[in-house]
Amino acid sequence: MADSGQAPSAVPDVLAPGLLVVFCGINPGRFSDSANAHFANPRNDFWRLLHQAGFTPRLFEPAEQFELLRLRVGVTNAAYRTTPGSGDLRAGDFEGSAERLETLARAFRPRVIAFVGKEAYRGPFRDRPEHGLQRRRLGETSLFVLPSTSPANAAVPWAERLQWFNALRELVSAEA
Repeated sequence: MADSGQAPSAVPDVLAPGLLVVFCGINPGRFSDSANAHFANPRNDFWRLLHQAGFTPRLFEPAEQFELLRLRVGVTNAAYRTTPGSGDLRAGDFEGSAERLETLARAFRPRVIAFVGKEAYRGPFRDRPEHGLQRRRLGETSLFVLPSTSPANAAVPWAERLQWFNALRELVSAEA
């Protein structure tokens, strides 16, 4: 599902029909690219937050990302180009990403696409979101913005990030 004009990342989409939620990161970093796995930087809190919020029964390693499908959880990125940091992305890296996410929503029909960070949402849609449930929908799929789990996002404390992951879990459970 790579956008035209972008080289696909080594990090594969983790997608299947019938998902409850798809987590959408901004783009693969170097740790993720070399591990061929989402959120692979050991300092990234994604996998710990996923577990603490009850999306997984135990702490998963990035290499176990396809095990998420059994739990009806998927993962993708807004942009496919690997960069040292999200600040290295250009507007062109998001070309076609809104359409790709809409196609993903229609094809796989997740209840929610959860953007891991405001920039993961802003890149495709060019809007400045607040955290939480968004007004915009993609077909029947709700959109939710979480704080970034990147180690570069130290400004948002763990407890606040966990609060948003818990709110997402409640939303997904209510819709199930």
